[in-house]
Amino acid sequence: MTNETIYHEKKVFTSVDYEEKILRNRDFNKCEFYECNFTKSDLQTNSFEDCSFDNCNFTMTSIYDAGFRNASFKNCKILGVDFTRCNKFMFSFSFDNCIMDYCTFYGTKLKKTKFLKCSLKEVDFSEADLTAALFTETDLTGATFSNTLLEKADFRSATNFSIDPEFNNLKKAKFSAFQLEGLLLKYQLDIDYEN
Repeated sequence: MTNETIYHEKKVFTSVDYEEKILRNRDFNKCEFYECNFTKSDLQTNSFEDCSFDNCNFTMTSIYDAGFRNASFKNCKILGVDFTRCNKFMFSFSFDNCIMDYCTFYGTKLKKTKFLKCSLKEVDFSEADLTAALFTETDLTGATFSNTLLEKADFRSATNFSIDPEFNNLKKAKFSAFQLEGLLLKYQLDIDYEN
């Protein structure tokens, strides 16, 4: 078996089933993936630069030392993926209308990352850098924020979050007046929105 790297540039992959497959030593540059299935596949040491994924399934995918630079995910299912295992030098994403429940971003750098209309239930953002991140119409039910850098992050249309201001940096973070409950949850206050 050869360890030679296989290069793919400006290719389109449609409806390819990689489920439980091992893909190694591949560099993808400006490639597009449509309706591909990466469920439980092993993408170790691959790199994806300026690639887009549309309607793909990444349930329980292993991405140890895989690199993603300017990777965009749209309408994807990304369940239980441990993003802390990625290559830290190729780590920039945008997510649009993705289901990303049970993923881990512990200690990662996600500055200016866009989460648009995503489901981020039970996601771990502990010790992550989410400076200027955007959570537009995103469901954060059960998401963990602990010692997280949320400076200038925009939560104005996010829902179901619980963030403790004592244990997170929220300087200049943006919230709607109707979201104060998500910041004060631990105090068990009875907030009246009628008066």
